[in-house]
Amino acid sequence: MFNKKNKNIELEEEFIDLDEIDDLDEIELDIIDLDKEKVEEKEFSWVREIISTAVYLLAVVAVTFLFVQFVGQRTHVNGDSMNVTLEDGDNLIVDKLSYRFSEPERYDIIVFPYQYQEKTYYIKRIIGMPGETVQIIDGMVYIDGEMLDESYGKEVMQYSGVAGDPIELGNDEYFVLGDNRNNSSDSRDPSVGNIKEDQIIGKAFIRIWPLNKFGILKHQ
Repeated sequence: MFNKKNKNIELEEEFIDLDEIDDLDEIELDIIDLDKEKVEEKEFSWVREIISTAVYLLAVVAVTFLFVQFVGQRTHVNGDSMNVTLEDGDNLIVDKLSYRFSEPERYDIIVFPYQYQEKTYYIKRIIGMPGETVQIIDGMVYIDGEMLDESYGKEVMQYSGVAGDPIELGNDEYFVLGDNRNNSSDSRDPSVGNIKEDQIIGKAFIRIWPLNKFGILKHQ
C-alpha cells in the first residue's frame, strides 16, 4: 500500500511538472510572438518613413518644376548692356506668369532667347509697342513721328542701326533697347530684330543679388 501510494504521489508530481513545462512553453511562445510583432512594427515604420520621404521629395521636385516652368526662374546678368539699371553679375527672378494674364507694357524689362545661339538669353527694355512705327533720329527715339520722352537711356545713341529708317512693328512685335544704348546688342541689330510676343519668356521681377540691391525692380 505504501509503495503504491508513493507511486501515485510520484505520478502526481510528474503530472505537475509536465503542466509547469507547458505553461513555460506558452510564456516563451508569447514572448516570441511579441518579439516578432515588435520587429514587424519596426520594419513597417522604416518602410513608412522611406515612402513618406520619397513622396515629400517628389512633391518638392514637382513644385520646383512647376515654379520654374510657369511662375519664375532665376537668371544671371552677364554684361553691361542694361547699365545702370542692371549690372554685370546681378541675379534676378524672372516673372513668367504675368504675361499669361496681361500684355507686355512699354518700358518692361523682358527676357527672351537669342535666336542664333542655344541657351543664350537677352534682357532688354521694351521701347516700341505692336502696331507702332519706331525710328531713331539724331540719337533719339521717335514713336509714330513723335520723340519719346524717356530717361532710361544712359546717353545719346551713336548707333541707329536698322532703326535709322522707320520700322513698322507687327501686331505681335516689340522693339527693345538696352539702357546702356552705346553698348547694347538689341533691336537695332538685325541679328536681334523685333521681338515677337511668343518669344518673351517673362519680365525681370526681383533682384536677389547682390544683397545690398535686393528688391523689386521698377519698370515704369
